[in-house]
Amino acid sequence: MTRVFCIGELLIDFVAENQGNDLSKATLFTKKAGGAPANVACAIAKLGGKSSFIGCVGKDPFGSFLLDVLKRENVDISKVQRSKTFTTLAFVSLADDGERDFVFSRGADRALKYDSKVQKDFERNILHLGAATAMLGGPLEEAYAHYFFDALTKNSFISFDPNYRADLWKDDEQVFIKKCMPYVEKAHLCKFSLEEAYLLSGKHTVEEACAMLHEIGARIITVTLGKDGTYVSTKTLKKTVPSIKVSPIDTTGAGDAFIGCLLYQIAQLPTYDTVFEDDGLLLAMVEKANKAGAITTTNYGAIIALPTLKQLEA
Repeated sequence: MTRVFCIGELLIDFVAENQGNDLSKATLFTKKAGGAPANVACAIAKLGGKSSFIGCVGKDPFGSFLLDVLKRENVDISKVQRSKTFTTLAFVSLADDGERDFVFSRGADRALKYDSKVQKDFERNILHLGAATAMLGGPLEEAYAHYFFDALTKNSFISFDPNYRADLWKDDEQVFIKKCMPYVEKAHLCKFSLEEAYLLSGKHTVEEACAMLHEIGARIITVTLGKDGTYVSTKTLKKTVPSIKVSPIDTTGAGDAFIGCLLYQIAQLPTYDTVFEDDGLLLAMVEKANKAGAITTTNYGAIIALPTLKQLEA
């Protein structure tokens, strides 16, 4: 079975449950495992796929907690590194509609060092690049770029999600856009939120945004639209795939569940080319991935809310 390697941050989400969307007023927080690429790895493993996480956590109780969570979800953690730097933390507020706001306290995630021995494992497998903290400089950004190049040389299927977080970039949006472009250019699959599609393209409609991003090089683009589903764009396909109706309580991890489910399905294919050649197959995959994302919003926290294959097919 094809393996999906997920690279990026693994961190603690301190979630202010039922506190509204103002962190300054929050008094009670619940500890959850988080980090978009780690969520994707867990989403794949919970569906029965093979996933490996590549990242760095601290040599502290929070780091141990995170690795225990991934191990319990059957994610391969053999390539996770540990640092003397404290594990990265994120404080998350939830509005009444389940939407989130973040404040980050960065730590060990930035300390990931490139390991050349990993390159051989990418051969004809899938590499998923989540970029929330990966383009903020330091060893992580260097390792991220190295692994990206390795995947290109090993005929990997490459998935890219910019995971834009306004709190991390503030007045440096143009730097973020510039750093994303090489990944958009070479990725086989790009997953964007509507905000990210507009930000990276400079356009103001989803159709124009996708057209611009295809010109850069992206082959398959999915733009998640929350309750309205997902817009799918290729050279031959432009369509919004509806989602299922749920009552969301926490949207954390919904996009990760979506892309994880989509990559899980791609990993089952005898050849990656199939997904480029069969529009009907791609639409069916996105429909199932939408369902995975929707189910995830019906519970607090990302990893604990990710559906199993049995739940997804119920």
